[in-house]
Amino acid sequence: MSTNTTEPVLVADAGAVRTLTFNNPGRLNAFDAAGFRALTKALDDAASDEAVAVVIVEGAGKAFSSGVDLRALAEPGTDNSDFGHAFAPLIVALVEFPKPLIAAVHGAAVGIGLTMLLYCDVVYVAEDARLRAPFTSLGTAPEAASSWLLPKVIGTQRAAELILSARWLSGIEAAAYGLATAALPADQVQARARESAEQIAANIGPAVLAAKRLLRHGCADEARAAVQREDDAARALIRELGSFARKFTTT
Repeated sequence: MSTNTTEPVLVADAGAVRTLTFNNPGRLNAFDAAGFRALTKALDDAASDEAVAVVIVEGAGKAFSSGVDLRALAEPGTDNSDFGHAFAPLIVALVEFPKPLIAAVHGAAVGIGLTMLLYCDVVYVAEDARLRAPFTSLGTAPEAASSWLLPKVIGTQRAAELILSARWLSGIEAAAYGLATAALPADQVQARARESAEQIAANIGPAVLAAKRLLRHGCADEARAAVQREDDAARALIRELGSFARKFTTT
């Protein structure tokens, strides 16, 4: 594990299993631009490291991730475009990640904390975890190809209800919907993720990689197209809501 505990993402290896730990617990592992870049690099490094067979993602402290760090985004002098420039390569890294990716989720999983799970091959979630796709409540479009991936994973009507309402989803519901492999007591989630990772890592590596390619066949192109549609919609919303706000303040 990295010895610098101020790093946004901690990296630890146990045999052929690498664990990436989001490390901003004071902000419930919210991501700023530096955090996005750190996670992108950690995924790219794991993808290219022949000693790594499986990767686990988890959060330090009380949460998996509360999503984008809105407080950092709102700070005076912050270049908001920098968030977008850092976010886009992360989605590419997730789309193209060639190895099994396992999530161990506890506490809050909001925004990218939820949409990231759509790229994970196995997800274990705490029964009392709380997940949310908050986009409509924030006045923006879905992100990270979730407008395509979430209906694919849990079905169109369930995805529509979650995205349109922006309501909280429990860990138990997430497993029932198929967004998670299983919901477990919170103190068992990390151990179960590690057990699963070790089981996968014990198999024949090229066969595991081939199986993932087949399971994810076609997803990359569809995800990229969905991201483009979402980006276009987000930019249109910025213009539309800005126009609405100006009209409202002048009447």
